[in-house]
Amino acid sequence: MKKKYLNFIRGVSINKIGMAGMVLTTSSFIAMVFFELLRIVGILTNAYIGLITYLLLPLLFVVGLILIPFGWFKYKRESGKTTKELLEKQFTKDELENTKIGAKLTRTVLILTMINVLFLSLASMRMLNFMDEPVFCGTACHSVMGPEWATYQVSPHSRVACVSCHVGEGVGALIDSKLNGTWQMISITFDLLERPIPTPVHQLRPARETCEKCHWPEKFYGSKIKSIVHYDVDEKSTPKHTTLVLKIDSGEEAGKAGIHWHIDNKNQIRYASKDDKREEIMWVEVMQDNGKTKLFKSKKYYTSENNSDSERIMDCVDCHNRATHIYENPNEAVDKRISKGLIDNSLPFIKREAVAAITSSFTTKEIANQIIQNHLVGFYRENYPNLLGTKSKSIDKAINTLQNVYNTNIHYGMNVDWGVYPNYLGHKNGGGCFRCHNNDLVDEVGKPIKNDCTMCHSILANDSPQPFMYLQNATNANRDSAMHIYLKSEFLNYSIK
Repeated sequence: MKKKYLNFIRGVSINKIGMAGMVLTTSSFIAMVFFELLRIVGILTNAYIGLITYLLLPLLFVVGLILIPFGWFKYKRESGKTTKELLEKQFTKDELENTKIGAKLTRTVLILTMINVLFLSLASMRMLNFMDEPVFCGTACHSVMGPEWATYQVSPHSRVACVSCHVGEGVGALIDSKLNGTWQMISITFDLLERPIPTPVHQLRPARETCEKCHWPEKFYGSKIKSIVHYDVDEKSTPKHTTLVLKIDSGEEAGKAGIHWHIDNKNQIRYASKDDKREEIMWVEVMQDNGKTKLFKSKKYYTSENNSDSERIMDCVDCHNRATHIYENPNEAVDKRISKGLIDNSLPFIKREAVAAITSSFTTKEIANQIIQNHLVGFYRENYPNLLGTKSKSIDKAINTLQNVYNTNIHYGMNVDWGVYPNYLGHKNGGGCFRCHNNDLVDEVGKPIKNDCTMCHSILANDSPQPFMYLQNATNANRDSAMHIYLKSEFLNYSIK
């Protein structure tokens, strides 16, 4: 029996090509099983090991399988012998004439074929599952996807898989994503990528298929409190509060239309912009209740040839364009960390010096981290030397926090710096809402799109020392109660955040 299998192995690896095929097939099979076991028990989690396990090893396995028959046919052609003559050389006359042995050999070939098919099927399934994992998307091409991976891990959607938003459902979407992935690999190999990578507006799935699986427009109702705190650049980093009552309704019941009117099922808004950045709007078309449309044209950008490729139907991502990959600006990043207590607000001039530390000019991440540390330590050593002893832990924590902020938002290799990816949620610096709600977009009689502040929110405080200025005379004990009474009197539905 052993001799029979040895003869079989010699038969399929009849020359160096066949032997190479046997070695590749056997070693890649064993290696994949070994790596798969290590991944299952959690010893190996690196994306590059996953690429080796599910892409390289199955490829080597297939190459080995191809080399085995190729070696046989090459040997047959070079020897000039028939298949029967070659079989007689590998097996004895009795083995060839014995039908039981022949049947066993045939069965062996069939079993090995089935094992190969099963192995390749399992490898393909594991490969597809692995490529759907966020760690693969973020780290397999680390130099390119580093910025997206860094912001994804600290985002509100860090537990939502990348493919949930970037890959559609069904076989067609799967094939499209893999073809797109192939082009990305080619672009990386030959350095064809833009730096920074543009937002893939035309490749994003419609919000109806992504965002609205969890966020229902029909459930956007009432109002909610949003409190924003900014810190001044004075010695005490004095807090300034802005408190808004956001009107988040999607419908117009009881005259309560709010922010999410734009994506209500009853409404449709089409627009065109000069480019994929969607910052300069050429025209906006609103479908009215009676089925007619109303067109607003930009005084700056509209021409008769404005039927551009950038035309799209407005949905969630036109405002929430940074729902996951959120890049901060330095002032807001520092404000947020002070508000959360990650940066001690009792440190003198901490807001001013923190912003200065992370907005200096650097060349590498390592140099940036060192200069951020040197900046804060140097400032307090020169101006408040006693704090290096009494507040050393607070200073160290502030340094570590600022380094994390910088490393999350700035990526040299991809030319990602402060402000490269603006956030359109809100209306900072004339962007966001004001892209459309401005006096330049007018209808046929010259009337602009409404841009009254109270359309979207009521302002309870604006850069004020107290979050709720209308309650500034209330005592601490009854302030919360007074706030709820006020909200109930002003709004039918509300939530506090």
